Amino acid sequence: MASNVKLSNGIEMPMEGFGVFQVTDPDVCEQTVLDAIETGYRLIDTASSYQNEEAVGRAIQKSEVPRGELFITTKAYIQQMGYDKTMQAFEESLQKLGLDYLDLYLIHMPFGDYYGSWRAMEELYKAGRIRAIGVCNFMPDRLLDLCYNAQVIPQVNQIERHPHYQRPEDLQIMKELGVQPQAWAPFAEGLKGMFTEPVLMEIAARHSKTPAQVILRWNVQQGVIVIPKSVHKKRMAENLDIWDFELDAEDLDKISELDKDCPSMLDTRKISEVKRVYDYLINPVLTSL
Repeated sequence: MASNVKLSNGIEMPMEGFGVFQVTDPDVCEQTVLDAIETGYRLIDTASSYQNEEAVGRAIQKSEVPRGELFITTKAYIQQMGYDKTMQAFEESLQKLGLDYLDLYLIHMPFGDYYGSWRAMEELYKAGRIRAIGVCNFMPDRLLDLCYNAQVIPQVNQIERHPHYQRPEDLQIMKELGVQPQAWAPFAEGLKGMFTEPVLMEIAARHSKTPAQVILRWNVQQGVIVIPKSVHKKRMAENLDIWDFELDAEDLDKISELDKDCPSMLDTRKISEVKRVYDYLINPVLTSL
């Protein structure tokens, strides 16, 4: 079972959760979430853009774990930005999930009228309908600007973070602001030879673990929440089995040398990426090919 971390508002959040990005088949998603909860995951991370909130909701209802022991996250996407649109998006997500409150609600991308969205989320938070609010993919400048203009400081910033993109300066700024970092795609989906990095393989062998377990442990040991994904129950259990070992200073130094200081998945400052993200809203079939 994952350890918890206390957010700036005192709410406890699991340090390791389960993500459902790209698990779009309703039956597969429902069973996958049920398997994850049975395996021991208590944090479930979805989003309106994943188009699987209903399946996640059915799994939550069927699970024998009490709602109060689960930590459910979802997100508002670009077309849901703005005060009124986010208010509507929140209600729609809540209905699809079959819940009467959310543990964490996030702005998915730093695009569109996210200031209007933040005002809506602040109201929902103060009304007790969301236990914590935060953002995704916010670079330090945008995060700092939002914090300077917000009534409620984001409790979480969910970012791409893995050994090839370590972002120490980003983590330092979040620490100073009191914003909890959370890593999506902690394995970078295996891109650029992540699982065959000699350094990771060497460290894994020494600890009798896998490179994936080393990557997850590396994140949580530095105070970063992780949300790995797998549709295979054996791999789910493996990803959760990271709490019985610790990386030493030499391990951490070796991993730090793997940093390419470049995103593998998403660069919100790259013009072509911004266009791709917006084009997806217009024609998701073509832009996903």
